[in-house]
Amino acid sequence: MLLTTTPTIEGHTIKEYKGIVTSETIIGANFIKDIAAGLRDFFGGRSGAYEKVLIEAKNTSMRELEERALALGANAIVGIDVDYETMGDTNSILMVAMSGTAVVI
Repeated sequence: MLLTTTPTIEGHTIKEYKGIVTSETIIGANFIKDIAAGLRDFFGGRSGAYEKVLIEAKNTSMRELEERALALGANAIVGIDVDYETMGDTNSILMVAMSGTAVVI
């Protein structure tokens, strides 16, 4: 399956639009990751623990987007939009939401 954030795929003609597909992944970061991230925030640097959680959430959401497009009979998704949000009292719940248009090329 071809996936792109652009509205078209160079060298391919969109033959059929199957519809909008969406996916959402909500994942919690645990207490230890919160402490490590707090220290990184205070001292500076990247939070590898949170990055791994974000990558996991993004990959899960992308797989679900593909599955939903395949269920519609699509072989590509164009115009993919990815949004990241934090939720919860301490912002320790992470959400990745994706949407795009399932198409046949």
